[in-house]
Amino acid sequence: MADMALTVGFDLDMTLIDSRPGIRACYQALSERTGTYIDADLTVTRLGPPLADELINWFPAEEIPAMADLYREMYPTIAITATPALTGAREAIAAVREAGGRAIVVTAKYEPNAKLHLAHLGIEPDAVIGDLWAEQKAEALREHDAGVYVGDHVGDVRGARAAGALSVAVATGPCPAEELRAAGADVVLTDLTEFPRWLSDYRPARA
Repeated sequence: MADMALTVGFDLDMTLIDSRPGIRACYQALSERTGTYIDADLTVTRLGPPLADELINWFPAEEIPAMADLYREMYPTIAITATPALTGAREAIAAVREAGGRAIVVTAKYEPNAKLHLAHLGIEPDAVIGDLWAEQKAEALREHDAGVYVGDHVGDVRGARAAGALSVAVATGPCPAEELRAAGADVVLTDLTEFPRWLSDYRPARA
């Protein structure tokens, strides 16, 4: 049935990948490189928003563009190999494909680095769109006609709702399940291992 052709969007950090080890190491390197104190353990408890939103906690506003460029320059050699896929990530993408759908990644991460992560892990979505946060994600979700968006942050819930997509939240990031529900998530899963079964139930209901 044509109605069954579905595009599912996925967030990246803490949805498909556990980016904490790589990001922590990158912030430690940035601290060493600049001589500026950064609590790397704290930074990885609040992943999701754009890089500049974190850097402003450690650097003067006028230095943020240069610090963001430096961080992104160092990132590939420090963070990519240190970052594993989250349990169920590959199976979630495969479930969308097996259902005849398309899987895309829409993330706030710098797009070239997002693509490096996915290539390193052998995860091959149909499209990768970076540099979009919260409601901005609706731009890409609408462009690709995504009916579902899966993410771990309340910003992802807002993005899904702004796009008119079903918000499926996973409690694998900084936002607990109750916070995701309160933000308006339509579905809250413990992690992506629950996604294939949810999708198999959702498709007949949608049909």
